[in-house]
Amino acid sequence: MKSIYIVEDETGIRDALQLLLSFENYDVRSFSSVEMFNSRDKSVNPDIFILDVKLPDGLGTDICNEIKNDPQTATIPVMIISAHAKAENVINSCDADVFISKPFDIDDVLVKIENLTK
Repeated sequence: MKSIYIVEDETGIRDALQLLLSFENYDVRSFSSVEMFNSRDKSVNPDIFILDVKLPDGLGTDICNEIKNDPQTATIPVMIISAHAKAENVINSCDADVFISKPFDIDDVLVKIENLTK
């Protein structure tokens, strides 16, 4: 079973993604803050990270850079989801594999996740 880590502070979006992705047979773990994400078990890595940009205690783009600069996680795809950030700003500030703007089409998200985790 493929696993997904979601860092999203909005409960509704986090819960909806967790539920929908669980129905698609993904093992989903979600975090509502940078601090919670950073205190995760780092001995296990997911097949993909999904990050919101604006978090209560930091930026998803910073997490993205940490993931991409760490040899343990550098090859794991990162999807950035944001209502605020413009795609080109995000692309310039971190090396995310795909950017999705909110509100998003869940079918589009699922296709992109499937493509990134092949």
